[in-house]
Amino acid sequence: MRYSTLSKLLFAAAFVLAVSAEATPAPGQLAAPWQAGKADCSHDAPPPIQVQRYNQDTYVLRENPCVTDEAPFMYLLVGTSKALLIDSGDVADAKAAPLASTVMSLLPELGGAKLPLVVVHTHGHLDHRAGDGQFASIAKVQVIGSDLPSVQQYFKFQHWPDDVAQVDLGNRIVDVIPTPGHHPAHVSYYDRSTALVFSGDAFLPGRLLIDDTAAARRSAERLVAFLQERPVSHVLGGHVEMDRHGQLIIGGTERVDERPLELSKDELATLPRMLADYNGFFSREGNYVVYNQNRVLGVLLVVGVALVIVLALAIRAMFRRIRRKRRLAIA
Repeated sequence: MRYSTLSKLLFAAAFVLAVSAEATPAPGQLAAPWQAGKADCSHDAPPPIQVQRYNQDTYVLRENPCVTDEAPFMYLLVGTSKALLIDSGDVADAKAAPLASTVMSLLPELGGAKLPLVVVHTHGHLDHRAGDGQFASIAKVQVIGSDLPSVQQYFKFQHWPDDVAQVDLGNRIVDVIPTPGHHPAHVSYYDRSTALVFSGDAFLPGRLLIDDTAAARRSAERLVAFLQERPVSHVLGGHVEMDRHGQLIIGGTERVDERPLELSKDELATLPRMLADYNGFFSREGNYVVYNQNRVLGVLLVVGVALVIVLALAIRAMFRRIRRKRRLAIA
């Protein structure tokens, strides 16, 4: 009886250790600053793609502001049987930004060849998929479409957007959570190995551009609920659009005093309330500017047309007064 009890205790301890080990995220860090670009990129321009190694199997890549003012981030996750590249950036020309060759150089070999690679996206806007064509002729590379039917088919979503899919990279599971609102086929990724969340343009330090307000609110609630009982090391978005003083950085070839990329689980937890308070047009809270780009552009267009009409009427009235004065002077 004593040995049986001891065996049970040992088994229980081993089980707890195994679960604990599985739940503990693999450590990593993003220590170096991101290259800021230059005001004049015609001389001594920085490398077009910067790579930071988060840990031995995880890489964060960024296209430099000198090659695209979007300066998007991409993420490479390496498993034992295949690798996953999340987003392909804003530059199609491999000479301007050699994304494919850079990614392939980071992949280990399996059976004398590079590990198979799957290229996926957070969503279908061009600044996150323009580099797809660079991978078209590379062996053992599969590029998944960013439209909703392609996303649903590859990840095997049965009840979009309410179910969660998984990708097995070999000893590395990545959960795929539907987060439409910014784009109809937007998804976010949760890497169980590192506890990193890749949120694309659904959540980032800067502009949260909302196309469908109701969908964005449900997506925020869905993502926060999914992560509630899970560890989160960092939330990593598709761009950084804020400096350290809370000022927006949009466009240009230089990012001065840019704030860090990483956001926290607690910051993400504010997103549902932020979107619940959003008026469907424009709002700002802390590091986030939330607005519907189409509606804002529509209002600006209406205001612009109204100003042109007012100016035209004012000019017409002025010429009428001038003609009236001339007639009176002649009389």
